[in-house]
Amino acid sequence: MAHNLQDKIIESSLSKIKNKILVMSGKGGVGKSSVAANLAVALARKGFKTGLMDVDLHGPSIAKIMGMKNLLEVTPDNFIMPWKFGENLKVVSMQALMPEGDSAVIWRGPAKSGVIRQFVADVLWEELDYLVIDSPPGTGDEPLTVAQVMPDAGAVIVATSQEVALADVRKSINFCEKVNMRILGLVENMGPFPCPHCGKLIELFPPGGGEVAARRAQIPFLGSIPFDKVMVRACDEGRPVAEFAPDSAFAKAMDKIVEQIIAK
Repeated sequence: MAHNLQDKIIESSLSKIKNKILVMSGKGGVGKSSVAANLAVALARKGFKTGLMDVDLHGPSIAKIMGMKNLLEVTPDNFIMPWKFGENLKVVSMQALMPEGDSAVIWRGPAKSGVIRQFVADVLWEELDYLVIDSPPGTGDEPLTVAQVMPDAGAVIVATSQEVALADVRKSINFCEKVNMRILGLVENMGPFPCPHCGKLIELFPPGGGEVAARRAQIPFLGSIPFDKVMVRACDEGRPVAEFAPDSAFAKAMDKIVEQIIAK
């Protein structure tokens, strides 16, 4: 596809999407994809037409979290039909385009931006209130391409309260500043949670680190999501917590974060 024709298709497709949210993290293992998935589900549950797109080319996990088992369908004119999750949510993942779900994907750096551009151009989103984009950890080709293709996107940075994770937050903030991407705020994941037996608060990491990091960086703190074992069960069943257990501590904390994002 000629580059300028692809530009026009991307522009036309994105013009129908009111708000774009890039969910990013400076390092892996902080639960970024589960936050992205549950953010999308929570928005859809509030009645917003929502899209969820996984641009992690090496380790796409949205398909598993959302319970996508089949390959995505393609229209006669070669547009990708997103997978429908409930009434208001549409999902696309690179994994759902691979004939073998466990295939290891090896992309050369410069090819990644082309693949993501084509991915954006080829998906038939139609009109959306929100598009949530899950990118791989770090500040590499994928988030850079999203920033270039969607200059009006806002970033949600996910971190744990661990010091090493918070050092990586600075990288994400620097990245957003360099590409002029608005930062919607910081979400602290795997926060303190009550012991199921005695109710005493258990802290996996030193508490309050996310809020301190956000204050130091002068970015909004969107809230802390408690570590919740219901998340493990939900992922095993391929159902996001916000839909699997809407009354869980995780889902309630996510709901407060979503309210803040909507207000922004």
